[in-house]
Amino acid sequence: MDKKDKIFLGIIALVHLLFFLLACRFTRIYMGDSMEYIYEAVNIKSHFFFYSGNPAMPISPEYMTQRQPFYPLFLMGVYLFAINNWVVLALQNLISIFNIYYARKVFGVFGYQKKYDWLLLLFLAAYPAQFINANTIAPDILLQTFTLLYFGNFVALFGEGRVKYIGRMSFALVAGMMVKPVLYPFVVVHIALIIVAAVYFKMKVKQALVAAVVPLCAVLLYCSWNYERTGKFHFSSNQSFNAIFYYANYFGKTSGRDSAVHFLTVEREKIATIPVYKDRYDYANHRGIQLLRENFAPYMNFHLSNSARMLLEPGKAELDLFTGRLTYGGLYHGPDNGFFATLKAKGWLGMGDYMRNNPSMPVVLVVLLFNFLRLFGLVIFFFNRNIHWLGRLFVFILVSYFVVAAGPIGNTRYFLPVSLVAIGASVIGNIWLLSWRKKPANT
Repeated sequence: MDKKDKIFLGIIALVHLLFFLLACRFTRIYMGDSMEYIYEAVNIKSHFFFYSGNPAMPISPEYMTQRQPFYPLFLMGVYLFAINNWVVLALQNLISIFNIYYARKVFGVFGYQKKYDWLLLLFLAAYPAQFINANTIAPDILLQTFTLLYFGNFVALFGEGRVKYIGRMSFALVAGMMVKPVLYPFVVVHIALIIVAAVYFKMKVKQALVAAVVPLCAVLLYCSWNYERTGKFHFSSNQSFNAIFYYANYFGKTSGRDSAVHFLTVEREKIATIPVYKDRYDYANHRGIQLLRENFAPYMNFHLSNSARMLLEPGKAELDLFTGRLTYGGLYHGPDNGFFATLKAKGWLGMGDYMRNNPSMPVVLVVLLFNFLRLFGLVIFFFNRNIHWLGRLFVFILVSYFVVAAGPIGNTRYFLPVSLVAIGASVIGNIWLLSWRKKPANT
């Protein structure tokens, strides 16, 4: 570790310390799902019972598979010594520091140089979601770790073409799946990527495939365990919930908020009347497929357009929740006083009152500006022929996967697993642009 590494780490550590102190000041360290992870951690610790519901209430099969086990196990590792969530946050900050330093190291393969640390630090400082999530009881920083390890081992595979890196990618993917279910459909993409890499690097295809199918085997084993516990072969109960919930967002945009609330209430009441969990799950899944068929073109347009917004989303709601200016009740059940709602209701004349009532807007506008710059650099990275096409393709696939998976839920933590990958690629793109502009013209 040289002097530049120490300076870089020191600055990153100071920013994390600042946000940790802010978390101590505002004490808004829980998000909507935090208690379910805490319940499961305590249930594992007390009874080795993987269950994310309140143990004082009647057991519900939904909570058997609502939350994947790795983050509760992480919490339990702390709770074995003391049930203290501030210790958890301290560890998450250390993990976040590791993630940033590791991402910086990986992008050295793509041409990143330490003399551009100032640019990387600017992009990092202008993305507060990284530091807010490090100081929230949520699994997203841990998911970011395993996503980065997956990415880093692909880069190593790209450099050396050795099967051991496929194995490491597979285990990183399995760990990520067991943090949050968003990654489990990626096993199909993973196998396809490994086949392409194996052919390209002229590796032994059988050995590569054996290492590549480890995540698929893990999915099947976990689904089998869930079948034993609930009677339904599935990975997560969230899948059926989201099949309905995404359409509530769609109807909210197309028919108004009251229509969306009515739709969600009616569907949940129908599901609640079904006595068997397997049937409840199947009903929600089939209902989601039915709605997709009925509204395929308009819904896909809604889904993809809102997915693309994640590339620029500044995370104002998350910032206001962290500082205590907004509550989850106000976010989900209060009147819509957001920027676009105010613009629609009052026009540009209402923007003065909006800015006065939202003191976080100057910060949000800075974040939005850097998000545009990040997207600009990312596009340059994708079209930079000085970087091998396979590396560019992999970054594109990884970032696009999480963007599309986020869907209509505009929340920065859904982008967090690949935010450092996007920032690193963008810095590389901007470095190339800066270097190109400095080159003397041919004479």
